[in-house]
Amino acid sequence: MKDPSSLPKLPGCYIFSDPGGTVIYIGKAKDLRKRVSSYFSRRDHDRKTARMVSLVSDIDYIVTKNEVEALILENSLIKTNQPRFNINLRDAKQYAFIHLTDEEFPRICIARTRGEGGAYFGPFTSGAERDHVLSVVKKAFRLRSCRMLRKRGCLRASLGTCSAPCKGMVTREEYAGLVKQASLVLKGNAPDLVKALRSEMEERSRACDFERAILLRDRIGALEHLSRRQDIARKRDTDEDIVNYILHDGTVYLMLFSASRGTLCNKKEFVFEGGEDFLEEFLVQYYSDVAPPGELVLPVHPGAEMEEFLSLRRGQKVTVTVPSIGAKKRLLDLVRTNIEVAHFGEEIKLEELREKLGLDEVPRVIECFDISHLSGTEVVGSMVQFRDGRPDKRNYRRFRIRTVEGIDDPAAIAEVVERRYSRQVREGRELPDLVMVDGGVTQLRAALSRMRGLGIDIPLVALAKREEKVYVPGSAYPLPIKKNEKASLFLQEIRDEAHRFAITYHRLLRSKKAVS
Repeated sequence: MKDPSSLPKLPGCYIFSDPGGTVIYIGKAKDLRKRVSSYFSRRDHDRKTARMVSLVSDIDYIVTKNEVEALILENSLIKTNQPRFNINLRDAKQYAFIHLTDEEFPRICIARTRGEGGAYFGPFTSGAERDHVLSVVKKAFRLRSCRMLRKRGCLRASLGTCSAPCKGMVTREEYAGLVKQASLVLKGNAPDLVKALRSEMEERSRACDFERAILLRDRIGALEHLSRRQDIARKRDTDEDIVNYILHDGTVYLMLFSASRGTLCNKKEFVFEGGEDFLEEFLVQYYSDVAPPGELVLPVHPGAEMEEFLSLRRGQKVTVTVPSIGAKKRLLDLVRTNIEVAHFGEEIKLEELREKLGLDEVPRVIECFDISHLSGTEVVGSMVQFRDGRPDKRNYRRFRIRTVEGIDDPAAIAEVVERRYSRQVREGRELPDLVMVDGGVTQLRAALSRMRGLGIDIPLVALAKREEKVYVPGSAYPLPIKKNEKASLFLQEIRDEAHRFAITYHRLLRSKKAVS
């Protein structure tokens, strides 16, 4: 069974299978590692969950961009696989869509299914989000929402929030233009429209046509609000396979996502030795045993001959698409992200950390120190070690502070740093590639002073809480690393683990003291 601690700390869906390979449960998580680990660390599960955990033999996962996208993916995977422990979700309805009808003057409304003609946008997992989007788009583009075109008009026509085709206040061509713009907004693929709208809004403002400028501002707001539109459950008239790969040191890491009519339903991974025509060889071998889809999305075009071969295998036309923008490009990027997380997650964050800290070498071994106490009592220190991007718990160490009384975190840091590395130097043991302390400039200086006293020249950083600012020796100002960048998130992960280990030891000592 795959170790839950090896899962990425990213949003996505996790898939539990039993020893026979049957999918028994599918769930979504904001943090895959934390969520999946909780199943195996807790002991207070209800009867159903305990039974499910006892049957788990394999764990698979699919990374998504955010938790909302994971919700949609979870919904589609459950409907496809119907896992036995997702019984309460089997009959769940699809999330609601925004619908533009195919009438002479199309109206905009909410639809639960795609039963009628016209265009559908979504789905939306949040009712409040959907209603807000509907309201903004409806008002910004002044589209009708009434079922009947009443010649005397309605309240929206009187308020000016509808272009009022019922009263003949807009021509069919003008209304079609509004519908086209609204469609681009709802598709979330209209950068040129945004640019044009901004330019027009500025011109209207300079001309003091503020009413028109406000209308354009609302349209821009609608587009920006929909920038987080999901790609997982797009409506498609055919099946798709999305294939991407990474070639690294002569090895190809390839992943294939299958989408059935817009719904992601399968993921397959392949690792093989690379060659000059590895993509062509893979496509020939794979689609000799599997029926090709109606559309194949690839990062590069394999040639007209391959497209003809796939069409012959399918018995009808197969379209090969190499997208550069839009929804298909985002899906292609999502496949690559899953490859990176599955095979290169640690390497990527280590390399970015090296780059952000300006190190000559990748920090393979990182040690982090933290202090824990309760109002200056039972002061303890912890040291955790990360090796090749992962916790190496065999080399964790904990310390009872001996020389410091009361609340003095910098002095406590100095003590544990000296105790740790004086022994390492004395016994000729391995030193880390990077040392990290929890705190700010004061803690950094205390650690640096003791390391210099021992004659140790190792890169040293400090990570301050709250703002997650990164400090290095020789500068009173933090490095320009944003707290949501990979390098900072990795440092936060290490710091949080050191903090957890310190608190665990502190609580142990307090409980022993209470018993005695």
